Amino acid sequence: MTDPIPLLDRVRRAARQEQFLAILSAEEAMQRFHAALDLSPLPGEEVPLAAALGRVVAETVLAASDAPPFDRSSVDGFALRAADTAGAAEGTPVRLRLNPEVLACGVAPGIEVAPGTATAIATGGMIPRGADAVAMIEHTELEEEAAGPVLLLARPAAPGACIGFAGSDIARGETLLRPGTRITSREIGMLAASGHAAVKVVRQPRVAVLSTGDELVPPGSPLPPGGIPDSNAAMLAAAVAEHGGEPLPMGIFPDDEAALEAAVRAALDRADLVVMSGGTSKGAGDVSHRIIARLGPPGVLVHGVALKPGKPLCLAAVGRQPLVVLPGFPTSAVFTFQEFVVPAIRALAGLPPREEQAVPARLAVRLPSELGRVEYVMVSLAEDEAGGRLAFPLGKSSGSVTAFAQADGFFAIPALEQGVAAGTPVSVRLIGGAAPPPDLVLIGSHCTGLDAVLEALAAEGWRARTLAVGSLGGLAAAKRGECDLAPAHLLDPASGAYNTPFLEPSLRLVPGWRRLQGVAFRPGDARFEGLDGRAAVARAAADPSCLLVNRNAGSGTRILLDGLLAGARPPGYANQPKSHNAVAAAVAQGRADWGVCIATVARAYGLGFLPLADEVYDFFLPAARASRPGVQAFLRALASEEVRGRLLALGFTPVAAT
Repeated sequence: MTDPIPLLDRVRRAARQEQFLAILSAEEAMQRFHAALDLSPLPGEEVPLAAALGRVVAETVLAASDAPPFDRSSVDGFALRAADTAGAAEGTPVRLRLNPEVLACGVAPGIEVAPGTATAIATGGMIPRGADAVAMIEHTELEEEAAGPVLLLARPAAPGACIGFAGSDIARGETLLRPGTRITSREIGMLAASGHAAVKVVRQPRVAVLSTGDELVPPGSPLPPGGIPDSNAAMLAAAVAEHGGEPLPMGIFPDDEAALEAAVRAALDRADLVVMSGGTSKGAGDVSHRIIARLGPPGVLVHGVALKPGKPLCLAAVGRQPLVVLPGFPTSAVFTFQEFVVPAIRALAGLPPREEQAVPARLAVRLPSELGRVEYVMVSLAEDEAGGRLAFPLGKSSGSVTAFAQADGFFAIPALEQGVAAGTPVSVRLIGGAAPPPDLVLIGSHCTGLDAVLEALAAEGWRARTLAVGSLGGLAAAKRGECDLAPAHLLDPASGAYNTPFLEPSLRLVPGWRRLQGVAFRPGDARFEGLDGRAAVARAAADPSCLLVNRNAGSGTRILLDGLLAGARPPGYANQPKSHNAVAAAVAQGRADWGVCIATVARAYGLGFLPLADEVYDFFLPAARASRPGVQAFLRALASEEVRGRLLALGFTPVAAT
């Protein structure tokens, strides 16, 4: 008769569950697990753009060059002077002499567009000197005369029509990406367009995947009696990659304590996080429990969670390094992996939680649309005073590489509608998941100094959204309560004061910094060398051969220059790009001789600079939003010595709060 004792011992050993230290709730288990770990994003590494997809930005990325790098045509047509097209109509077309040059992509202009002339230009072609608009080819006809070909224009062209200005999409030195941004194809396009071939990203966490069990065989292999394919390893490795990690498949290991311990130690040496599946509830589970106890403190943190499926889950740590033993059944393994391992992987990779959804919003501004076509509108979302969402259309052209990258989502305007009124409810389909609203929304004038403040906020975990619409546009948004802060540098010509004359009872003014506005010109130009700024403006305005590059109406720079010109309209006045960088690019490339921009931008382009005004860049703050946490964080950052030091290094002079 067989001795029953050894058999009973084997049964007891197979059935015992002494390794279950205590059954915890999922919340308690997660809290205990995370408290033992360092889940800060891993250190950065530089990778080529081809390897950057899905990675997370490790440090602030600045634009290395303008996009577009020069003023370019957005249509096939003719570069001309807008003033020459006044009065053009179907019955009485304007006639312009055609210059003997065709500006295809990659061709540098050689002929200046003089009054009464036009130059053929292709989409993407470089705007020649003298031209401030492009007429679409559909609105023109050509005739041959004895003196040469003539262009007949049936419609007038407004200044700036069909022109994409240098730096209007991306400005050199502009902050493109901040730490924590997930890189998609949109960001890669933006980085490439701004002159970057590589980017510094958070290193992907290496996740070792081990399978345990005598019954497991590699997928596709013949199954012995009692054997099962190891589906967990392939599934978990794919899930690791899906959530931003680098899987390290370690193979299948039998229920042998020595072999498994050696494998786990090797995995800990190679990986940032170790995931095992199988053998957590009985039998080999004793092996895992004993192995973990020998690897170093704190060891097993949780063994047994009040989940179904997933009760046998084991959460451990060796030092600050996570080690997780998942249940062997695939359903339990996947469930516990998603609940407990994915958050750790994404945290180490610098990734936030992510999900897709559509959200309701109100359109912030009226939006026209072309009748007969469905129009998909990219929008940026902000929060109004009542806590609802406002959708701000991103008004960049089809040639822009940033509109899609900066959008939170999009909505469709039906083909039979000619536009959508401000305040209309829209359903915004989010891009890249259901991101929460930003902590801080700034609408108004952009400045590189502002990037220094927002970078400091980003380091503290605050998420900011900026919309550059100009000083007057920001002031209007602040009055409507559509933003937290409206950066502006508005000069009141009557008093000579900045910003304060535009205050209303509903607004407060937050002092920002001073920055120099002045005349930018090419070094060595005798028309400017040795003059002060105001004398240079007067001389240039009186010189018909001296070509200006102006700024857009509503900008603080335009208001300053108009005051100095006192009604004069010098050559180039109608050339009105929307940024300091576009002004500097036009002067540096010889398409204009002078313009007004800030000193930091002029220096970046190697231009001469004659100071005009020590202007003040402040922030309009709606009083109703002053107590918001994001606003308070901004005010603290603005007053900090660190940020003030950054501003000084950039060439700005911080203004003390009053």
